[in-house]
Amino acid sequence: MKMRRGQADALSVTLDDLDRVVDGWHHDPHAILGPHPTADGRVVIRVLRPDAESVTLVSGSGAPQDRLEMTHEHRGIWRITLDTEQVPHYAVDVEYDGQIVPGDDPYRFWPTLGEMDLYLIGEGRHEQLWEVLGAHPRSYESPFGTLHGVSFAVWAPNARGVRVVGDFNHWDGTAHPMRSLGSAGVWEVFVPGITGNLRYKFAVLGPDGHWRQKADPMAFATEIPPATASVVFASEYAWQDGDWLAARADSDPHRKPISIYEVHLGSWRPGLSYQQLAGELVEYVVDSGFTHVELLPVAEHPYGPSWGYQVTSYFAPTARFGSPDDLRHLIDALHQAGIGVIIDWVPAHFPKDDWALARFDGTALYEHPDPRRGEHPDWGTYVFDFGRREVRNFLVANALFWFEEFHVDGLRVDAVASMLYLDYSRAPGQWEPNTFGGRENLDAVAFLQELNATIYRRVPGAITIAEESTAWGGVTRPTFLGGLGFGFKWNMGWMHDSLDYLRHEPIHRQYHHNQMTFAMMYAYSERYVLPISHDEVVHGKGSLIARMPGDRWQQLANLRAFLGFMWAHPGRKLLFMGSEFAQSSEWNDERGLDWWLLQFEEHAGILRVVTDLNRTYRSVPALWELDDEPAGFSWIEANDHGANVFSWLRFDRSGNAVACLVNLSPVPRTGYRIGLPAAGEWTELLNTDAKDYGGSGMGNLGVVRAAGSRGWHGQPASADVTLPPLATVYLASPQV
Repeated sequence: MKMRRGQADALSVTLDDLDRVVDGWHHDPHAILGPHPTADGRVVIRVLRPDAESVTLVSGSGAPQDRLEMTHEHRGIWRITLDTEQVPHYAVDVEYDGQIVPGDDPYRFWPTLGEMDLYLIGEGRHEQLWEVLGAHPRSYESPFGTLHGVSFAVWAPNARGVRVVGDFNHWDGTAHPMRSLGSAGVWEVFVPGITGNLRYKFAVLGPDGHWRQKADPMAFATEIPPATASVVFASEYAWQDGDWLAARADSDPHRKPISIYEVHLGSWRPGLSYQQLAGELVEYVVDSGFTHVELLPVAEHPYGPSWGYQVTSYFAPTARFGSPDDLRHLIDALHQAGIGVIIDWVPAHFPKDDWALARFDGTALYEHPDPRRGEHPDWGTYVFDFGRREVRNFLVANALFWFEEFHVDGLRVDAVASMLYLDYSRAPGQWEPNTFGGRENLDAVAFLQELNATIYRRVPGAITIAEESTAWGGVTRPTFLGGLGFGFKWNMGWMHDSLDYLRHEPIHRQYHHNQMTFAMMYAYSERYVLPISHDEVVHGKGSLIARMPGDRWQQLANLRAFLGFMWAHPGRKLLFMGSEFAQSSEWNDERGLDWWLLQFEEHAGILRVVTDLNRTYRSVPALWELDDEPAGFSWIEANDHGANVFSWLRFDRSGNAVACLVNLSPVPRTGYRIGLPAAGEWTELLNTDAKDYGGSGMGNLGVVRAAGSRGWHGQPASADVTLPPLATVYLASPQV
């Protein structure tokens, strides 16, 4: 039956309505398609099957009397009117080129999001957003048996229309327009008869009339880049880390030793999959004694040789190394080996790739619309609109997703400083002050507070770590006291000062002595992580060992001494991969680490130093138990700049002490007198100049005897010690 334009049927459907459905910009195609009872006691069913030669409605048993031919109504829309008041269960047989293709009707199903879901999305408070948006395989029971399909839902409030396209419809979304579910801006459709591991995208019609194919912001999996499609995925992984999670929930990770091995999965040992890393990486981390690994961003990103900080799929682990369940296996293996997992997380900005988040519905949706706030001048990226509640919801839910779905133990939040300041990397006139005339991004502050408060409320034993490089106050102060609420903050000042000191020849270090002591002036203003991170081995900086002055022996000794200094200094430890065995060259994504160096004793010795530092650190509470309390630290001598010597005491809660002695001069110091809090035998716990590490073997023969009859450095006892050249020595006090 052909209809004249404007003529209505029993449901007042016009040709304009049908055209809008076929053209993909009807806000509710379900109001036209699918089954609809009429006022006169009948049921009208319409299905959209473009290019079909015929369509047959199949109901009941599928017997001949239950097969009814449908009539082509308009542009691929087929219609039938049934003389019944009851909407039957039905399917359709569709003829294409003489072949019959059985199928179901997407437009006979109720929405897969409930009213509460839509309310929470609209309020920006849906903390498990990934469970309702994105692509989800679902099953329903019907008279025809179990019906399988996939529901699709996406937030695109300014779109004129949205379709889902993919392998299942030859990437032509004409037959699969989605419906808008009210004011929340969510579009949804259930596509029956398809299963997981299919590629898909959303075709989004913007206010400007242009269609854009977009990857799903909530996709759980993607194609392997440079391909950009999302992939339908449902996890089937059976976790085995219940004991780890239970122990984590019952402990306070902020009061435990933390020594982090920072890893870029693609270049640690190039070519390894998540499954292979679950063997090789886990074994290596256990053997070298670290408590945690920190993975540079694992979320999907377009440029493989990069670190991964320009994320295009926030809910999908990169497909380069395997499936999402393969990553679950790696994390599970780390947990079962007693290793915590931290991932780098990037809420500050995202790339401008036109198939991803950028201008998602044809407008500035995830990004701030004002380029003074919405574009990052240094990185060529967009900045999230932290003042928009749905965007905050997206990011907070994403953080929870990694904790709850992948069992990670912590997030290291990247580029926090760029979020906090409106004038970050901007010249005068390129930024707009906040409502109080200041340069603080109040929206970002509120977001970070919400993020941390939500994580610590929902995930027992979780930690968050801020990469924040300024003097912003209260980064690790609780949110209820006005702080940002992070668990820890990277101590960038300590890193820059100490590395700058080390680059000087020892004879000149006396003029830079305060660079190694200044961090103790603010050590208790925040809870700190001491980072020697990936940022220090790129952009022409060279490797850590390459920064050390002197001949080869002195370079290695400097590195050993510095690592000893770092492990004894208040603050948790972080070391980028390769630094633990003195990687000689700057990081290179193609070559990976120079593992062959370990055949040489000088490099194997550095690895033994790090391993023993980790073992000593974890087993001696004085080196970590009071990290955040002034009672845990006391200088012995902070001002011996002429000798390039630093000495201090670390204490545990019971009063046991470790004397940490650092000689950053190539001159051995024999008979060097230090004050100590107790007389008796002080055991040499570690000496970075030991021959096993590649040193000269100078030391104190395992023990130092302190006399109580002569006080020194304000302490009641003292001892004469030997300080090897370019070395760090730990001495443990007699047990209290």
